[in-house]
Amino acid sequence: MESGAAVKLEKDRNDRRAADRFPIEREVRYKILNRKSVDEVGFGKTINMSSNGVLFSTEQHLLPGKRLELSISWPAQLDSKISLKLVARGRVVRSEEGRAAIEIHQYEFRTQATPGPTMVQ
Repeated sequence: MESGAAVKLEKDRNDRRAADRFPIEREVRYKILNRKSVDEVGFGKTINMSSNGVLFSTEQHLLPGKRLELSISWPAQLDSKISLKLVARGRVVRSEEGRAAIEIHQYEFRTQATPGPTMVQ
């Protein structure tokens, strides 16, 4: 066995996370999903992402266990001209000052509305 492979196996055994994280900084809008009251919203930026979760900056403390919907502006475009956003739903798994992490339970890509023309008077 190569020594590089042994190091990788050691890392995998010690890392709690099942998926690789990628340092991606994108605008994010989140909505706290609450059945009993009006949804609270907030803004931030992603810090890193994986197929299982997102770590992002936030202006408010988000309680672990809360259900969230994140809308993340996506860097790739559909047909090289239509903006996309990643919409992910999940639960807050940890929160500390200025940032929170969610575990993704479901996600989808949606087209992002483009701003309409502005009227000049």
